[in-house]
Amino acid sequence: MNNVEHKDLKIILGRGTRFGDGETICPTFPAEFRNVLAHYPIVFRETGNEQRYEPVALFGFVEGENLFAGADAWDALYVPMAVARQPFSMGLSGDGLLVHVDLDHPKVSTAIGYPLFLEYGGQSELLEQVNSLLLALHEGLQSNAGFVAALLDHDLIEPLTLDIELNNGSHNQLLGFSTINEEKLAALDGAALAHLHRHGYLMAAHQMGASLVQLRELIERKNQRVAVDG
Repeated sequence: MNNVEHKDLKIILGRGTRFGDGETICPTFPAEFRNVLAHYPIVFRETGNEQRYEPVALFGFVEGENLFAGADAWDALYVPMAVARQPFSMGLSGDGLLVHVDLDHPKVSTAIGYPLFLEYGGQSELLEQVNSLLLALHEGLQSNAGFVAALLDHDLIEPLTLDIELNNGSHNQLLGFSTINEEKLAALDGAALAHLHRHGYLMAAHQMGASLVQLRELIERKNQRVAVDG
């Protein structure tokens, strides 16, 4: 993105499904867990690469379902960074980082919204905020490799299967995710606990476990959505 080709771009700051906020999950990372767990379950999904797993915030039970997003609103005080950064992303250019923008994203406009560049080419306050957010997100996601590797070293990741019966009698299953094996975590010896603590992974593991209490809230949101949709 540059101030010549994209000088007229504006960003609509609304939230909701009509603004592209329909994700069922989004990536997160240990330094963000404290904010995320206040509203969302944090689980692992398989990556298909050498890292094997990545932590994600869970917004729904089936693909394309976001129980926190209405058409024009996001119903939670904290929006995870990987959602808040839309329509922007960060890419590599040699040893440097570049900001990319998805020109087809519903938040991008040339007619309405907040400008990215000032009249004479300088960055707007919004773009400066975007740059800071993307850098924090990039650095945070980079930390996931060490976190996951440490958990795998101690066999602390286990599959999560959840059977859900909704108020209307229908049955649903949450499949394909994993979580912390809290029994094995509690049984670790002092040296292993000290290692995890030293790197900040012990608190992160406990935060992931604690976040599962938000599954009850997610189920209640699902019940409400089903009742409204009929």
